[in-house]
Amino acid sequence: MSTADKRQQAVKTYPGLSLSKRCEILGVSRSTIYYKPKGESALNEILMREIDRYFLKHPYYGQERMRDYLNLDLGHNVNIKRVSRLYKLMNLRTIYQAPKTTTRDPDSYIYPYLLRNLDINRPNQVWQTDITYIPMARGFMYLAAIIDVYSRKIIAWDVSNTMTKEWVIELLEGAIKTHGKPDIHNSDQGSQYTSTEYIEVLKRNEIEISMDGRRRAIDNIYIERFWRSIKYERIYLNPPNGGVDLRNHVHEYITFYNTERRHTEIGKVPPDKLYFKKKVAS
Repeated sequence: MSTADKRQQAVKTYPGLSLSKRCEILGVSRSTIYYKPKGESALNEILMREIDRYFLKHPYYGQERMRDYLNLDLGHNVNIKRVSRLYKLMNLRTIYQAPKTTTRDPDSYIYPYLLRNLDINRPNQVWQTDITYIPMARGFMYLAAIIDVYSRKIIAWDVSNTMTKEWVIELLEGAIKTHGKPDIHNSDQGSQYTSTEYIEVLKRNEIEISMDGRRRAIDNIYIERFWRSIKYERIYLNPPNGGVDLRNHVHEYITFYNTERRHTEIGKVPPDKLYFKKKVAS
């Protein structure tokens, strides 16, 4: 039995304690209890993998265009209802660049987007977070991550087969405990990030709240670039076989990404070098 399996078993053997308390004592994330990948029909799993690959390249593809791609280009026979359900299951939101003549409806977003034209010049000035679908050899899971926009360092991450507000709250609180709090926290308008409980954590820590405009193509560009990197450089090349294997894959890749992978946008250095150098200097 692996260490991860032993921990999961141990967590389940203390019925007198709350789930959160048992996980805290054992030093594990609550999501580790749910390492069994979610499953769909064989056809849906094929469709989801194909949608994921194509959507990463064409995030402006809505459900109707994706249905046409699946049917006309790949030879499937699926209706819009199935594609719509899979988009929701995969946490996909079609994006586009809104024309400059468009006037934003003040009721169409929860909090304003604060990063436009912002001079981001230090670590922990802005964190950005999101959730993405991860295809596996069998089934799928979700990966949530928080990125420091200045250094591109992945501050925190976790995998789970559910997308609950409790999951992302735990991730955020762990990141703050380890790295301190950011000035600004940016996310999309998903239900996890707009929940009362999640917003309360941000307010309690006096963190400014920024949210992507609906279907804005460039608002979440930093975390989207990371999703492309980890999927094309690791996940697609080595599909994980089970939840524990996925966690190992993600851990290995993010360690490489933070400590070795040079990023052109930040001066061809790894994120850790820029994050810790500037953080110590400040």
